[in-house]
Amino acid sequence: MKENVVAEKSYAFALRIVKAYKFLSSEQREFILSKQLLRSGTAIGALVKEAEHAQSKADFINKMNIALKEANETEYWLMLLKDSNFIDEKSFQSISEENKELIRLLISIVKTSKEKHVYNK
Repeated sequence: MKENVVAEKSYAFALRIVKAYKFLSSEQREFILSKQLLRSGTAIGALVKEAEHAQSKADFINKMNIALKEANETEYWLMLLKDSNFIDEKSFQSISEENKELIRLLISIVKTSKEKHVYNK
């Protein structure tokens, strides 16, 4: 079976987000921002998984594009958590770099898929 890098990376990222949520809610007693982070950070992988069985190429592109939007939103919540001192700079840099890698992958997938979709019409 073909390796799905974005699916593997988005799942690993979701696990990391769940751990961050557990830390933020239990240790830092922060519930609002961490819940938003949990929602957007885990949605990336869920949308990538959904896209594996998209009904059409347009549906695939749409799901991947929404995953990209969720990754961008996740970056926002991470920056807000860092700037409000709920996560330290080192933790932020580490998790943010993983998120940025997902963003780069998703941009590439969406761009390539759109080009192929237009070309095949």
